[in-house]
Amino acid sequence: MSTGAVRVRHARPADLPHIARLVAEHARYEQAEPPPADLAGRLESLLFGTAAPRLRCFVAERDDAGIIGYATCAPELSTWDGAEYLSMDCLFLRDGHRGQRVGPLLVEAVRGEARVLGLSQIQWQTPSWNADAIRFYDRLGARAKEKRRFFLSAD
Repeated sequence: MSTGAVRVRHARPADLPHIARLVAEHARYEQAEPPPADLAGRLESLLFGTAAPRLRCFVAERDDAGIIGYATCAPELSTWDGAEYLSMDCLFLRDGHRGQRVGPLLVEAVRGEARVLGLSQIQWQTPSWNADAIRFYDRLGARAKEKRRFFLSAD
């Protein structure tokens, strides 16, 4: 268990190699395909390529361990609500850093970003087998919707 102070902040370009490694860990954890080899470059374009980046990323940094987690989010649209919301695409903490009140700090950073953008809702998903994440989100007061996510190649 780490005991150093934790800070959550917006990601910087120098964080990209660390974020790409965390994304790879996240993919393994969720039993998903690994990210592309050029992920850091792709993320650089999305996070820092324009004056108004489409993707936002927060990193959790612990004094004694470096970057230990991240959360990404982007504005999306809901046809049913006729409104934008903030989609939290990823929230991940390295093994050994979960259950230490770091996750709520990342979620609060995403909530703050929603407020800055004038958005009143955040949505996200997690695998149905991830009981720890579901318990965490329940403790935050989040409500679940049962849906399946489908993927279809545009090729």
